Amino acid sequence: MATTQENSAAGGSFWSELLSFSVYKRNQGRVTRQATFAALAITVAIGVWRLAQLVPLWLASATPLSSSAGADLGVYRFVVPGALLAAGLWLVYRLVNVPRFADFLIAVESEMAKVSWPTAGEVARSSAVVIFLIFALAAILAAYDLFWWFVLRAIQGFK
Repeated sequence: MATTQENSAAGGSFWSELLSFSVYKRNQGRVTRQATFAALAITVAIGVWRLAQLVPLWLASATPLSSSAGADLGVYRFVVPGALLAAGLWLVYRLVNVPRFADFLIAVESEMAKVSWPTAGEVARSSAVVIFLIFALAAILAAYDLFWWFVLRAIQGFK
C-alpha cells in the first residue's frame, strides 16, 4: 500500500510516466538536464550506429544473399536501427524528466552554482606544478631503476 502511494506521489506508474509528454519542473535544472540528455543521446546514437554497421555482417554470414534478402537487408540496416534510435531517444528524454532523477539533476545544478571556480591563472599554475612533479617523480623512479639494474647486474656477474 505504501509503495502504491509513493508511486502516485512520485508521478504515477511507470507506463504513465513513460508515455507522458510533460516536463517535470520545466525551468529548474535546465542546463544539467540538457547536458545529461545530450550525453545519453550520444551514447544511444553511437550504439545504434554500431548496430547498423554490424547487422549486414550478421545477416550476410547467416543467409546467402538473394534478391529478397537484399530488400530485407535495407529494412534491417535502416528501419530497425532508426526505430531503436527513436525509442532510445524517447527513453532518454523521459529519463531526465523522471521526478527522482530530475530532482537529483536540479540539486546538482544548484550545487555547481555554489562552487568557487579557480581563475585561469590559478589553473595554469596548478597544472604547471603537477606536470613538474610528474616529471620529477619519473626521473627519481628512473634513477632507482638504473641503480637497482646496476646492482643486480653486478651481483649476477659475481656468480
